[in-house]
Amino acid sequence: MAELMREHYLHYSGQKEEFEIEPIYERHADLYTRRAVDDLRQTGNRELLMFAVQGLMGQETKREEAEIARREVAIQLRVGDDTIPLRQSLVVQANEGDSERRAAIERARLDVAETELMPLQLEVHERTAAITRELGWNSMLELCQELSGIDLEALERQTEALLAETQSLYEPAVEPELERHLGIGFGELRRSDLPAFFRAPTLDAAFPQERAIPALRQTLAGLGIDLDSQSNVIIDAEVRPTKTPRAFCAPVRVPDEVYLMISPQGGRDDTETLLHEAGHTEHFGHVQPGLPFERRFLGDNSFTEAFAFLFQYLAEDPVWLEEVLGVEAAPLAGYAQAVKLIFLRRYSAKLGYERRLHAPDVELTAMPDEYQRRLSDAVHVDWPRESWLQDVDPFFYAACYIRAWATERALRAHLADQFGVRWFAEPAAGYRLKEIWSKGQRALAEELLEELGVPPVIDLSTLP
Repeated sequence: MAELMREHYLHYSGQKEEFEIEPIYERHADLYTRRAVDDLRQTGNRELLMFAVQGLMGQETKREEAEIARREVAIQLRVGDDTIPLRQSLVVQANEGDSERRAAIERARLDVAETELMPLQLEVHERTAAITRELGWNSMLELCQELSGIDLEALERQTEALLAETQSLYEPAVEPELERHLGIGFGELRRSDLPAFFRAPTLDAAFPQERAIPALRQTLAGLGIDLDSQSNVIIDAEVRPTKTPRAFCAPVRVPDEVYLMISPQGGRDDTETLLHEAGHTEHFGHVQPGLPFERRFLGDNSFTEAFAFLFQYLAEDPVWLEEVLGVEAAPLAGYAQAVKLIFLRRYSAKLGYERRLHAPDVELTAMPDEYQRRLSDAVHVDWPRESWLQDVDPFFYAACYIRAWATERALRAHLADQFGVRWFAEPAAGYRLKEIWSKGQRALAEELLEELGVPPVIDLSTLP
């Protein structure tokens, strides 16, 4: 696990051109076998069983995954007279002020992804579906439902209700912010404009790039955590041409070696992203050494994502904004609400789509249109069908995000109730968080709610 995670970090942080996972799988070939899956099935340990299944699928598709990564590094997009590295194209698009050029960058990326990446992604999808059936599950949907312990059907009922309940307030809440920050409304909005909306350069004055890491350092200090003395935590904010624009936390050896990787774009999005990944990093960095492997690495990722959102949403907390960044919070509230609504509705649509994509009777030829319809209906913009596979996170990770949003709401309420609205500046709140983090991951996020003394029910109706 450490070898794979370190390879992932080095490659996607742009420090290593090749993505050499094949030798790692070969060195540990005995770990990821059908025999291991069958043996673990008898133990009733669904977390280790899921780990073995995921490893077996990684073993069987390692060649395709390595080739996808190689191509992502090598591909250069031609946009007009310019050449843009594929992995930097989203950053360039987010910082582009001209809507037509944003559309041209996205079109170039979609076109090259469809010809160069899609065939390999389809191979991976079909191979993992076949392995799932060979292992005795009817579909990836059934496998994930059983091994995650999450009732995906019940969760979709909640997301469908969320979509219905937010339908009438969505455009009135979002359109004024689109006009304020992009100068256009839903009538002119294209999907290619959304990265620029999330980048929101109009808010740069409130979120100067040079304040992001000091703000994190100050926040952690308020919780009794000295970032500079955490030798196990490494922040990688360097700009590299082949660095992926998608920030991540790489827990290489929990808790001894944890990386926080971000690709600086500037502004509010950078601050939010840094805080989000810091939530993961501090969680994994405070795990008690010597815990079982499952508690250090596995479990329900809705749990760790709840802490990531807890930190991320400090960037919309009026008290934090005024005390830490020294900016007036009121003008930022509408924008924060608009962004959250877009993401909630987008991920609700993704969950419904992915349940159908991974169903036993799926017709793959119908999925691009299904994807486009669901995402377009949710976000109220024509969504490109070309990303119907690229936009799918493995093993229903979309469900983890959705559950984490609701879990975070309960966690934040608990901290505010126990330590006040300035909980982020209270060492006692930090002690409470460190106490929770020290136990590592949990089998299900509901365990966190039990620890907080609230009913262990993840309820999406608290979100809108």
